[in-house]
Amino acid sequence: MIRTHQFGPRQARSAPSLCAALIGAIVLATPLSRALADVTLPPISIGAGVRTDFEYTDPSAGKKTDDFNLDSIRLYVSGHVMDHISFMFNTEYEGSPPAGNNSVQVLDAVAQFSWGDQLNIWAGRFLPPSDRANLYGPYYANQWAVYRDGVQDGYPSTAVGRDNGLMYWGQFGMFKVAAGLFDVPSTVGTSNVVSAARVMVDLWDKEAGYYLNGTYYGEKDLLAIGIDGQAEAGNKAYSADFLLEKKLPGAGVINVESQYAKYDHFGGYAGDSSDGFYVLGSYLLPQAVGIGRFQPLVKYARAKYTFDTGPTPTDTQKTIDVELNYIIKTFNARLSLYYLDVKYDHDRAGIDHKVVGLGLQLQM
Repeated sequence: MIRTHQFGPRQARSAPSLCAALIGAIVLATPLSRALADVTLPPISIGAGVRTDFEYTDPSAGKKTDDFNLDSIRLYVSGHVMDHISFMFNTEYEGSPPAGNNSVQVLDAVAQFSWGDQLNIWAGRFLPPSDRANLYGPYYANQWAVYRDGVQDGYPSTAVGRDNGLMYWGQFGMFKVAAGLFDVPSTVGTSNVVSAARVMVDLWDKEAGYYLNGTYYGEKDLLAIGIDGQAEAGNKAYSADFLLEKKLPGAGVINVESQYAKYDHFGGYAGDSSDGFYVLGSYLLPQAVGIGRFQPLVKYARAKYTFDTGPTPTDTQKTIDVELNYIIKTFNARLSLYYLDVKYDHDRAGIDHKVVGLGLQLQM
């Protein structure tokens, strides 16, 4: 009874004090909430993507392998700072060893200044002027088994095709031009500056923006031709690419893509210099099967490597890629069943191997 008498009055007196404190907090918070309501924050876009696959590899020498691969995870963040100024920040997970080091790295970190189609300045880390294959990347390529042919996207880079630098790009009707200066990637081993440029023409529908696609799944009719080059202290690389895509009324979408590339002591897949080409064709069927549409695809590539020293001065890689893609929601949801047959004349640039794989890509 005594304990109840001691604590009861204290509890009774604390209740009015607590109510007074709550009322004061509400009164003080009301002007603050009104002030915050008047603040307009810039819109921010956030997204993510994942690519994963299973591959069975049969090399001409060594053991056969069965691998489940987490090839890539990306996080995308972009938004406007103010009128004419925006920012883009993307990350990339490098896949498990031996293909990657199981870590996350900065993919893009770009300050973007834009005064319309004709005047755009980018500074930071991003894709420099280069071939179409580099400007669409694996997530927006038409094929799954991209960058295995000795031709596509052989330019040296700091991270996943990206370099640190400064660039101008602009669009003038059907023409798109880009030029910039970039740090030499550490893989090159010099401290010189890389100059890079690209000119492209869209003879049919235009492609808005700087980054490109390998296909538009029938959303555009394209006849596009691009040329590009990079140079550093006398070493150079250049290429020309072509893309035709046509939607046939009631009969699906055809796509033809091609590229020629020359790497002269600057980049490339193997050798001190190389040159090669590929031709890719695909057909997106018009009828839906379940929740998606099927797309057969075939590609042939040939790359010749030249070595400054060694017993065999040249080697040639020939690549055949056959795929059956199931397009559920364009680049946001697709499955790919693919077969690769890669052969070398002398096994100096690599060893013959065959790959059968099943890939899944999701984005949001």
